[in-house]
Amino acid sequence: MEKNIYITTPIYYVNDKPHVGHAYTSIACDSLARFYKMLGKKVFFLTGTDEHGLKIQQSAKEKNIDTQSFVDLMSKKFHDLTSVLMLTNDDFIRTTSEKHKEGARQFWSSLEEKGEIYLDKYSGWYSIRDEAYYQEDELIDGKAPTGGSVDWVEEPSYFFRLSKYQKPLLDFYSKNPNFVYPQSRFNEVIKFVERGLKDLSISRTSFTWGVDIPSKKGHVMYVWLDALTNYITALGYPDNSSEKLKKNWPANYHIVGKDILRFHAIYWPAFLMAAEMRLPSQIIAHGWWTVEKEKMSKSIGNVVDPIDIIDRIGLDSFRYFLLREVPFGNDGDFSKHAIISRINSELSNNIGNFINRVYAMSTSNFGNQIPRYGQFLESEKKIELKILETVEQYKYYFLNVEFSKALGAMIELVSAGNKYIDTMQPWSLAKENQTERLSTILRLMLETIRIVCTMTYPIMPLASVKVLKSLSCFDGDENLSYESLKNINFLSDGSPIEKIDLLFPKIDKKLS
Repeated sequence: MEKNIYITTPIYYVNDKPHVGHAYTSIACDSLARFYKMLGKKVFFLTGTDEHGLKIQQSAKEKNIDTQSFVDLMSKKFHDLTSVLMLTNDDFIRTTSEKHKEGARQFWSSLEEKGEIYLDKYSGWYSIRDEAYYQEDELIDGKAPTGGSVDWVEEPSYFFRLSKYQKPLLDFYSKNPNFVYPQSRFNEVIKFVERGLKDLSISRTSFTWGVDIPSKKGHVMYVWLDALTNYITALGYPDNSSEKLKKNWPANYHIVGKDILRFHAIYWPAFLMAAEMRLPSQIIAHGWWTVEKEKMSKSIGNVVDPIDIIDRIGLDSFRYFLLREVPFGNDGDFSKHAIISRINSELSNNIGNFINRVYAMSTSNFGNQIPRYGQFLESEKKIELKILETVEQYKYYFLNVEFSKALGAMIELVSAGNKYIDTMQPWSLAKENQTERLSTILRLMLETIRIVCTMTYPIMPLASVKVLKSLSCFDGDENLSYESLKNINFLSDGSPIEKIDLLFPKIDKKLS
């Protein structure tokens, strides 16, 4: 049975509305999913919301509404954002759904049947904000490493035998050196496990908003055990005959923020080992976004609403900026200056200008039709070689989740195209009636535009499709194949070229 490519976002915690960090993760996953479809792969892309835990219960109480109504309201905001961002997700899971809760209970039972769970008493530091337990030596000035406040908690609890999996985890890491990306984050994970693992509290009795465990009256499941199982309950677990489970598990990519890497790279693999299930192929941990060099904070009032910024600069520009501005895995700064500089220089002045000038010369000289090729000279052969090199670089970078570098390679191709036009001076050829030479140059540049806009499709679907339709070469996603990128004779001679509006208006005034 052919395995699909399975890509997941983390399920987003619904104690507050979505911000730019949530959009960033989702757009990265969506772009990767679109890219794999270009490679001809079947993709299953999952996102959703994490709706249990003490923090959720407290947030609902603060707003004076019942907890279920609160999570329904907040989850809808995240669900609506999937449409705004044009995500191609195949499912949207909610951990308050009965299907998920039953799957989580079955996973608990599987661990219990294998002797991996025991009853004891928990005493230690707990961060409500992080929904995480911390050891004494992890605290910094009396707070969690994330800056969240911690409380001393003592209560009866069921424990998972996490300490048993220190060596199996380290052995697995050694055999799978690409399990966590980037390497710097993987090194942190390994060091944490090498220091020693303590058994993990996996139930709570001090609150009720969680997955109840019928056989353990008064206990609800620790939110992270509940949440992590979403990646398999969405596929039909515990039904091992589920076609979705067979075709998609294990996941190819869990893409998460660096703040929740420990749960995904330590706890989740240990749970899966204990349940005798296969482990995901790779966990990608991206960085955080600051806003004008400051940490996003409701108290400061600088939390970026993705819908607001999309209304101001457009979806394509928003998606492009997020994936181009910083190498995936690094922290980035969401600043007005950076947005204006990146979009105006690369989208407006480079790509936009390239398309505009080629279209203008093609439509004015060849009656709004795709011109034919004539003889190739050395100058055209160099452009063809540049295209082939760029296409290979683009694939390599995308497969390694290096979105910024993939886009950088594409920008270099556009720059080469602009330089080629400046050197060839097609406007002079038009005046001299050198029609065949002019036709060859403009046809090659129109093919270059098609290739560039096919490469940008995973990140900027709206503008890409608009351009491809204008070149009479888009009948649907089936035309957006990776192999088509290598074909510089893809367009049809004489097919119509439709005029298009300005793709990337400069945004100086919109952000001032």
